[in-house]
Amino acid sequence: MAAELRTLVELSRTLGDPSRDLVILAEGNTSIRTEEDRMLVKASGSQLGTAADEDFVEVNTATMLDLVNDEAAGEKDVERVFGELGRSGKRPSVEAMLHAICLSIGGASVVGHTHPVPVNILLCSPHAERMSSDVLFPEQVVILGRNPAFVPYTDPGLTLARAVQREMVRRIELDGAPPKVIYLGNHGIFALGQSAAEVLQITAMAVKVSRILGGALTVGGVHTLSEHDVARIDGRPDEIYRRQVLAASGPSTGRQDDGTHA
Repeated sequence: MAAELRTLVELSRTLGDPSRDLVILAEGNTSIRTEEDRMLVKASGSQLGTAADEDFVEVNTATMLDLVNDEAAGEKDVERVFGELGRSGKRPSVEAMLHAICLSIGGASVVGHTHPVPVNILLCSPHAERMSSDVLFPEQVVILGRNPAFVPYTDPGLTLARAVQREMVRRIELDGAPPKVIYLGNHGIFALGQSAAEVLQITAMAVKVSRILGGALTVGGVHTLSEHDVARIDGRPDEIYRRQVLAASGPSTGRQDDGTHA
């Protein structure tokens, strides 16, 4: 678990770097799978930018999923479970339930949740859903895939986790694969990666998409790629290979590895 903890601390500090404008104060959280049914997740109230080993809590994902899937469970049950988890130290972020969904149903190995200012400008606008529906340029498909998910604003915690799970299951049934990015209306994004590097790439590309979409809306409107073009880009052997290389590009979390270059 030591290697996973080092990876998560480094990823968290990078996402929390003030120059990136992704989070401030105690916003956002991160997680990584340590075993098939266990994960490390950021503790409630900890800051990504100054993350240290003690700012993460190991949690059984099944415990989180049981809360989400128990129709009779409510906020009192969440408080009870999370209170018990925090008895020996810090308690996990309430969004640990959503991280468990991303690491299990979503098939991710590493997850990063942030509130990027350029992305939230659009997610707090009437154009929020276009972040998931409008495909604007080839690199967007390569890094974010064909099926980003969008969930309208929902109360964070149990209600949001259930809403995301429903949408993720729907997208898997529709597209045959889970989304790499989940856009949350009036809230932020979840990046689902197979490595810390991929989480950074997804986050960086979501920011780029938001800037281009926002800019296009101010200069006359948006011209999207056709479904044929999107399918072609997504299925090209060279792009599949490049996507695999990028996702496994190593432990570095520097800007040069954000995936926004060819």
